[in-house]
Amino acid sequence: MEDHLKEALEIVKAQASVRTMTEEEITSMVQKLAAGIKKISEGMSDTSANDPVPPVDPKKAIREKSIICLESGKSFKVLTKRHLAKYDLTPDEYREKWGYAKKTPLVCKSLQRERRKKMKEMRLWEKRKKVVTPQEEQP
Repeated sequence: MEDHLKEALEIVKAQASVRTMTEEEITSMVQKLAAGIKKISEGMSDTSANDPVPPVDPKKAIREKSIICLESGKSFKVLTKRHLAKYDLTPDEYREKWGYAKKTPLVCKSLQRERRKKMKEMRLWEKRKKVVTPQEEQP
């Protein structure tokens, strides 16, 4: 048996001892690890190691009841500045890195709808006009 395959089996064996894995997961993991170890041992640089690989397709990360952070893979209702700061990113840098439009809210769809509805009910644009108009007439 080749060295890279032995090494991959050892890694997968260790992983399987700490969590339950299906046969497919074990097979897939062995194949990926063996290929990766072989590339490294042959001196070829693995380009995917340099490029960030998101845990989910960025287009599918913003869901109805959650948003999945493409840095950590964790699920949230809102991606906060504080969470993104752990990865040295601002919300704008995060959007740019993962290909979102500049004004895309980093919030799940249901919460986004609720916020939009509340803002429409508050009608701040009308209140602002009413406040601005009397001030302009006084001088």
